[in-house]
Amino acid sequence: MLIAVDFDGTIVEHKYPAIGPEIPFAIETLKRLAAERHKLVLWTVREGKLLDEAVDFCRKRGLEFFAVNREYPEEEKEQNRYYSRKLKVDLFIDDRNLGGLPDWGVIYEMINKQLTYADLLALYERQEQTNNKKKKGFFASLFK
Repeated sequence: MLIAVDFDGTIVEHKYPAIGPEIPFAIETLKRLAAERHKLVLWTVREGKLLDEAVDFCRKRGLEFFAVNREYPEEEKEQNRYYSRKLKVDLFIDDRNLGGLPDWGVIYEMINKQLTYADLLALYERQEQTNNKKKKGFFASLFK
């Protein structure tokens, strides 16, 4: 999949223009997705020096992006008369999503299992019900 990822509020806590502390498991999850052959695009409002700082922050932690603020590495707005800020990606990971940013473990599981958030919640609910049934003791199983 081609996945666009925001920086401030998504990879790091929102402290723009400063770089906030890393959100737990953000870098590790993104590195795992890249290792699984997903293409990651850093998609942020940062430009110039602030953008370079964000890219360097990720690079120092071992995270490289397929492209930064563009759909593919070779894209140049000056030479593309059809340039659009709207990306043609499979997925956006952004803290400004309706409902906010899920936990990075949830994000990974949604991508890995190709589930919607609602599907994943239903799966968790079924697993919880199964676990609760298994926890019944001997006498509880006699008196259903």
